Amino acid sequence: MPRTSDRKNQILQTLAHMLEGPAAEKVTTAALAKQLDVSEAALYRHFSGKAQMFEGLIEFIEQTLFALINKIVSEEQNGLRQGEQIIGVMLGFAQKNRGMTRVLIGDALVNEDDKLQARINQLHERLEATLRQTLRFAMTQNAIAQDVDINAQANLVMSWVNGRWHQFAKSGFKRDPTEMWARQWKQLMEGVLA
Repeated sequence: MPRTSDRKNQILQTLAHMLEGPAAEKVTTAALAKQLDVSEAALYRHFSGKAQMFEGLIEFIEQTLFALINKIVSEEQNGLRQGEQIIGVMLGFAQKNRGMTRVLIGDALVNEDDKLQARINQLHERLEATLRQTLRFAMTQNAIAQDVDINAQANLVMSWVNGRWHQFAKSGFKRDPTEMWARQWKQLMEGVLA
């Protein structure tokens, strides 16, 4: 018999896999239970409801992204390269985790508890704040012009990342989110560099 944490992970992995479907249908607990070949009651032994399952996915996204981002910030001494690598992590995460991309853009959260969308919005704000920090760091290194509006630039870059996530999901996961990103990063930073 699987341990509770193993079963919880299996439920979350199956939910994420179901979100990869190109039809972008609403995932029900009945469909999830059927996919796992268990009863709905078995799901509720591990999660109080579907909202808690989505919270588990959001926690996975947060932990994964920020573990990678913190590693970049601690190892890379160049602020501009930090920003570039962080964007690479955000795009690469989506590329490898299709179902999670639908959670990131809020698509999978439509008609779910409003608190889930608020939590994703908070995650986006944290990611944007991280980009602001790297841009400020780059400015202290004189890599970015001193008159640049860091808030506006971080918002522009985060909006671009969000657009790439949307494009990936809405294309049925055919438009690679990392496609052309290195060139587009240079274009996003044009006029900002010192």
